[in-house]
Amino acid sequence: MSTPNNQAAWLIKADTPLEVKDSPLPIAGLGELVVKNAAIAINPLDFHMQDTGVFIQQWPAIFGCEVAGEVYEVGSNVQRFAKGNRVIGHTINLVSGRPQDGAFALYTIIPADKAAILPDTISFTDGVVVPFALEAAVCALSLKVPGVAMPGVSTPALGLPYPSLQQPAPSLGKTLVVYGGSSSVGAMTTQLATAAGIHVISIAGAHNFEFSKRCGAAEVFNHKDPSIVDKVVEAVERSGQHEFVGIFDAISAPETYANDLAILAKLGGGHLACSHPPPPEVPANVKAGMIFAVNDIATPVWKDYVTPALQTGKLQCLPPPTVDGRGLEHIQDALKKSKAGVSATKLVVEL
Repeated sequence: MSTPNNQAAWLIKADTPLEVKDSPLPIAGLGELVVKNAAIAINPLDFHMQDTGVFIQQWPAIFGCEVAGEVYEVGSNVQRFAKGNRVIGHTINLVSGRPQDGAFALYTIIPADKAAILPDTISFTDGVVVPFALEAAVCALSLKVPGVAMPGVSTPALGLPYPSLQQPAPSLGKTLVVYGGSSSVGAMTTQLATAAGIHVISIAGAHNFEFSKRCGAAEVFNHKDPSIVDKVVEAVERSGQHEFVGIFDAISAPETYANDLAILAKLGGGHLACSHPPPPEVPANVKAGMIFAVNDIATPVWKDYVTPALQTGKLQCLPPPTVDGRGLEHIQDALKKSKAGVSATKLVVEL
């Protein structure tokens, strides 16, 4: 059997277009899979890495966070997977720096602990929207002890339980506000929090109210409403005897931070989990942190939850994909479109 030819979309240096070139075929190591990619997804982190070189440890670089495809090779000490399995997975180039761990290639290494079998009823194109958002959402919700997101910035530690396969999940008696509920990570955080029995109040664009409710939000408020702070506070107070956990801000911009802090001030403080560095100064009763979306905290969710939840529909492949072409050469255009902004969808390139 001949060895397949691998290619990748390489970043030669920061703020330059990707270049499609040959790349060594990855070899699965201990606890690893090599996946023949059928689809890759684009995340905002990706264009930040391309523009600035942030998190790039080795040049030239292959980056990208999530893949869907077939297992080409199984490394040692891997029991859950076999060659030919249909899988989705989260890559770890962000922490390893190794080119073979980047998604933007025909063949990619993913840790077996960050992969799950994709049911036959779900296409690779749909399934690939799940991995990065799933890991980010677990990191936002379930860490119990703050870690280091970047120098001087800690991770959030909301200490919330993992999602449950029970339908519906028993109520935990806790309320969480998700700001940016129609974004990829906001939508997934809503799904996983709801599946853990948490009452979710979402803030999103008016045209995305139904989408946020489909993800599990109990109530949704328009981010452009000038009374947004008071309305969210009233909704939290209406949730009865629920404990207010805090806010996950998937947007994490100056204008959302202003509203976050105003909401927290009126509700006596709480957690503020952010997708970017949090505000530099927060009151003593606010515990602020930035998620770092690679962490072993997600392993039990990958192992025990993802596949059965996808099979039953408890975990939905949301936001839905928008295909931006077929082939590695289309990744650059998809990055450009992602940077311009998308709403309630995730850009996907098929391979």
